[in-house]
Amino acid sequence: MPWPTPWAWALSAETGDTPLRGRWFDGRSSQPQAVLASLQAGPQGPSLRLQRLAQPEAPPLVFSGRQLAWPDTWSAQRAPRTLVVDLGVQGSLEIDDVAQWQAAFAAAGARPSLAQRMQTRWTVLLAVLAVAALALWAFYRWATPWAATELTRQVPLAWETSLSQRALSDMDQAMLQPSKLAPARQAELRQRFSALAGQVGPGLQRYPGYSPQLSLAFRSGLGANAFALPGGAIVMTDGLVAAAAKAGLGDEALAGVLAHEIGHVVHRHTTRLLVEQGVLNVGLGLALGDVSSVLSIGSSLLTGLAYRRGHETEADCFAVALMRSTGQPVAPMADLLLALEAGRGAGKAGQTGLLEGLLASHPQTAQRALQLRQGKAQGC
Repeated sequence: MPWPTPWAWALSAETGDTPLRGRWFDGRSSQPQAVLASLQAGPQGPSLRLQRLAQPEAPPLVFSGRQLAWPDTWSAQRAPRTLVVDLGVQGSLEIDDVAQWQAAFAAAGARPSLAQRMQTRWTVLLAVLAVAALALWAFYRWATPWAATELTRQVPLAWETSLSQRALSDMDQAMLQPSKLAPARQAELRQRFSALAGQVGPGLQRYPGYSPQLSLAFRSGLGANAFALPGGAIVMTDGLVAAAAKAGLGDEALAGVLAHEIGHVVHRHTTRLLVEQGVLNVGLGLALGDVSSVLSIGSSLLTGLAYRRGHETEADCFAVALMRSTGQPVAPMADLLLALEAGRGAGKAGQTGLLEGLLASHPQTAQRALQLRQGKAQGC
């Protein structure tokens, strides 16, 4: 049948659209039927009319937009050679003139979805990627710490204590050894520790009602170090006591370190780190699906960098407040930090490269020491 037919001109005049030649597969026969397809605008979006060329006198088939699965909109460079419209139980429609179909589809009031606009316009794709990255960053930077802090309130103290006991037992078997400090020396330091612990009142508590039993243990190994375990256990190594003595510093320096570690316990930093990692993994799983497994290592690194640095600042602020409450100076703690830094062979104290400064879990030593000597900590 020649193109265009008189009926085609009549249909075009009636609808205002130029019909497109297509092939209709009705789902009952493998042979296609030649049809003219016309798109019409309507309050619910475009509708589709099909007129069989072999039966021009038969009424056209009319499909509303809700009955159809409209094909994607493509850019001119990526458009397929043949476009297929899913007609549901009525089969499918094939159109060869993809460009004219898309023009008629837009003229009929169609609004491509966001996913389709991302396929056809780079500006939309880049904007969506920017918004998604911003949303993920906001979730990581603000939502995750907030959610972790609130969820940590629900973590039982008994769970923390059990975790701490198992962790210390594993460390004793792997890397720690019994302390060689004289019992009298241990008793002196425990007395100072008890004085500090007794000053942790409601004004210094991050979690109201959270009152772990603070305890001090001594070990050798791990060099000059001190660390806090969840539930109240704090460990100080013989190497740290020896480093303070070598630098000519009194027990006020060690008391400042202990106050800092008590801050980690009171703020439940270890527990928060575990909860933060769980919240971050769940959030990435919901947002990215299977891709989150690829990012798990990266998310662990980010958590260890940013959140741990924030925790160190919180512990410094706590130490300053606690030392003030007992009338002890904080400057010796700063001197001990600088002595430890010099002992690690870092050159001039606190002078690290930009990359090292960003990747350090603790804030830069020189900056911390300067603040502590002034009786304050940055970010308090």
